Amino acid sequence: MRGRSYQRLGLAVVLSLVMAAPAAAQQYTARRNGDVIELHDEKHQTIVSVIPSIGNITSGMKVKGQDVLRWPSVTVEQFRAKPQFAGNPFLAPWANRLDEQAFYANGKRYAFDMGLGNVRGDIPIHGMLLWTDEWEVTDLTADATSARTTSRLDFYRNPMWMKQFPFAHTIEITHTLQDGVLQVSTRLRNMSSEPMPVSIGFHPYFQLTDSTRDEWTISVGARTHWLLAQNKVPTGETEPIEKFFPDPQAIALKDFDLDHVFGDLVADESGRSVMSVKGKSQRLDVVLGPLYRGMVIYAPNPAAGTQKPGAPPPDRNFICFEPMVGITNAMNLAHKGLYKDLQSVAPGGTWEESFWVRTSGF
Repeated sequence: MRGRSYQRLGLAVVLSLVMAAPAAAQQYTARRNGDVIELHDEKHQTIVSVIPSIGNITSGMKVKGQDVLRWPSVTVEQFRAKPQFAGNPFLAPWANRLDEQAFYANGKRYAFDMGLGNVRGDIPIHGMLLWTDEWEVTDLTADATSARTTSRLDFYRNPMWMKQFPFAHTIEITHTLQDGVLQVSTRLRNMSSEPMPVSIGFHPYFQLTDSTRDEWTISVGARTHWLLAQNKVPTGETEPIEKFFPDPQAIALKDFDLDHVFGDLVADESGRSVMSVKGKSQRLDVVLGPLYRGMVIYAPNPAAGTQKPGAPPPDRNFICFEPMVGITNAMNLAHKGLYKDLQSVAPGGTWEESFWVRTSGF
């Protein structure tokens, strides 16, 4: 009896020790905090924040406490009340500028109804979906491999959008955090009866925190620089990138005031292209999948601008590497025969591609 009692006591001790031992920390978690979805990678100390109710915008990517996405708003409510360009906005159904209040597809001209108010300006810019609250979260998952979230937008359900861009389609964007790298995947499904042109893009505002803009160097994986008219729309003429950047792999950002369009991206064996910015020790790479065919680089130089006397200098410590499926004004330039790389989705078909944001030196 005494032996059995000791056995029971031993088993109880083992069980109590097992129950008291802390569970192994999970590397990836995904959770929702009000309007904000957070993806966590504990091993790489990286947190990605997404706000589906404000254009499904990526509002933050913190690496060891340092945010590599510029986000000046303190709260979601503050941003919602006064939206501004920050984080990583999604641009659709066209990215950047058009040269008129219309676009061309399949040989036809589609004029915008300017009275609706969702397209503005003589040079319409950045599409119609920037701050929409119509995104629906369809997945929020974390497992042993990654943390991820998917949101869906049924473009075809909104008559105001369909009036301007009458191609019924759906959009799904998945943010995946894996091994400290953010992957942004976009999937379009064309539900209309004609091929749908694809000219979407993103406008991320990247920053480094170990130095200022004037200390950064960038490298640009492109071969072609598109010449621009005064309205920032490509003329159709191009030049080798070396005429603009003498050394595309070692560009001192302080020497340039950038809002320029690049194409003919340099791809590796997997078909991916890379754009990079480096500070004292920090580095950020934007890696583009092969269906991203264009890149706008926006990095205004304070020394090149003007401001009111006595006004504080604007905050220009950011650089935008803007992944674009086609160059600025791709649809209209293609119609004119000046652009050969416009992509489209067949009726009932899908289009899908990703880009990645990876960091080092933090």
